[in-house]
Amino acid sequence: MSGRSFVSPEFRARVRLMAVPVALLLGRLGLTPNALTIVGFLGTCVAAAAAAAQAWVLAGVLVITFGIFDLFDGALARATNQASTFGAFLDSTLDRTGENLVYVGIAVGCAAAGFTLGVGLAALAMATASVVTYARARAEAVGLHGEVGIAPRSERLVVLAIGLVVTGFLGGLGVWDPFFLAPLTSVPGAIALAIALGIISVTCAITIVQRIVHVQRQAAHR
Repeated sequence: MSGRSFVSPEFRARVRLMAVPVALLLGRLGLTPNALTIVGFLGTCVAAAAAAAQAWVLAGVLVITFGIFDLFDGALARATNQASTFGAFLDSTLDRTGENLVYVGIAVGCAAAGFTLGVGLAALAMATASVVTYARARAEAVGLHGEVGIAPRSERLVVLAIGLVVTGFLGGLGVWDPFFLAPLTSVPGAIALAIALGIISVTCAITIVQRIVHVQRQAAHR
């Protein structure tokens, strides 16, 4: 089973290189790598709140914006020799917390719109994405490499952002019915969101298996 993601390591390296000038500019403004990490987390919290309020387009834009913003803390730390163990820990912890909060926001928004399937899919996406992250961390804790698979965080955020924006453009989820005094599900928007969350859940499940196999093979050759 291939452990490669959909994005090549070469492309990732070019993106990281492109982030350096912006990161240095932010550094000259007085921001430290840890401050950038916290700013990115707060932006993701706003994205989660937007999803809970069913502001789907705004949520999607914020998810991808602060997903890109996440490049800058590491780039600044490396470029200015400020990389630290605590900084890496803080970045990883807040990245995962922020992503989970976005899924919670989506679940709240779906619940408010009466879209029960969306609530379940948001919970499933959050659970599988969390295990993807845990598998890598646990592999590294025992001295093995675990960063493989088709659905690392960056790919998940792209799929999620696209799904949220398309959901918004298709009318969102909730349409108020004054006769029944209840929100009705907007079918096109619901389908778009369900597809995005479904893709995340399935690709994360595949990634979990890829990481288990990858670590097993390393352990067998120790």
